[in-house]
Amino acid sequence: MKRWLSAAALSLSLLGVAQAAIDTYEFANDSERQRFRELTQELRCPKCQNQDIADSNAPIAADLRQQIFRLLGEGKSNAEVVAFMVERYGEFVRYKPALSARTWLLWFGPAALLLGGGVVIGLLVRRRRSAGDESPSELSEAERHRLAALLDKQLSDKESLDKKRP
Repeated sequence: MKRWLSAAALSLSLLGVAQAAIDTYEFANDSERQRFRELTQELRCPKCQNQDIADSNAPIAADLRQQIFRLLGEGKSNAEVVAFMVERYGEFVRYKPALSARTWLLWFGPAALLLGGGVVIGLLVRRRRSAGDESPSELSEAERHRLAALLDKQLSDKESLDKKRP
């Protein structure tokens, strides 16, 4: 009985996936289909934020795909389609935003951080190497006697422990 219930639950859950709407567009030629594919992969879904509109199942992504299909049918170029989307949804809709005064940090920030980190690491390594080159200072006569006394004491303590062991 449990098998029948689990099989029924599984089949009902799969029916929802099978009923999902699939966008079908009729293109005049393969180059137009390729342009549509490139544009839908280049633009970001405003709702999902981490998916392009080609992969998103959000209703707004379906609307954006429909608008791109309509604009391509009107004979618009890729740049005009992207400009329309940016005008309507903002620069965020592009995965690769245009280089401008507002986006220079986005484009060059990672390289600047990497370069800065390399400089800091280089300075630290150089400082440690120069600190390691210094020869240790010689011990004074008083320090030598004190060191010898400590070593003798440690040696005598060890010998006394060895004698106590069976």
